[in-house]
Amino acid sequence: MSTLNAPPYPTLVEALWPHAGAKRRLLLLLSASLLVALAARVTIPLPFSPVPITGQTFAVLLVGALLGRRMGALAMLAYLAEGAAGLPVFAGGVGGPAVLVGPTAGYLYGFVAAALVVGWLCERGWDRRPVTAALAMLAGNAVIYLFGLPWLALFIGPERVLAAGLLPFIPGDLLKLLLATLALPAGWRLLAR
Repeated sequence: MSTLNAPPYPTLVEALWPHAGAKRRLLLLLSASLLVALAARVTIPLPFSPVPITGQTFAVLLVGALLGRRMGALAMLAYLAEGAAGLPVFAGGVGGPAVLVGPTAGYLYGFVAAALVVGWLCERGWDRRPVTAALAMLAGNAVIYLFGLPWLALFIGPERVLAAGLLPFIPGDLLKLLLATLALPAGWRLLAR
């Protein structure tokens, strides 16, 4: 039987707290949105692009892997709601509804779908081994770009979108993928002890 059709495995957080009540789940959800907000503070502006290099994608993919598809996606929705309310949670410490219609909005909406996809894969055990953990993170990154690039093209044109919204981010994405690939299976090994 393929791991895509396998019954769901517990996520790392579920394995640590198998009977988390509503308060603990809410705390986990808000903590996850805070993690993404903190990762957004790691920002490197690019002079040729409205999209900065940030730590957000690593945090988003990690949240999906740790919390699973439902809680991960809910945490990202909470993150977007916090930013829409004006909290300074987005890249560069900004917030407000204007960000959710600006050039980077597609990437932000992609965070929800990416957490859902990575969480779904990890619920099927993909976070247990380095190769499948890397593939889960790669899938999550692809989902973010599937949302972000078409939206960005509306602002800068399709002829510039790859140079401004994808290519400069590949080295960092590969590094984040490597870190997550090492962190997730290592977390499971520690838990097993």
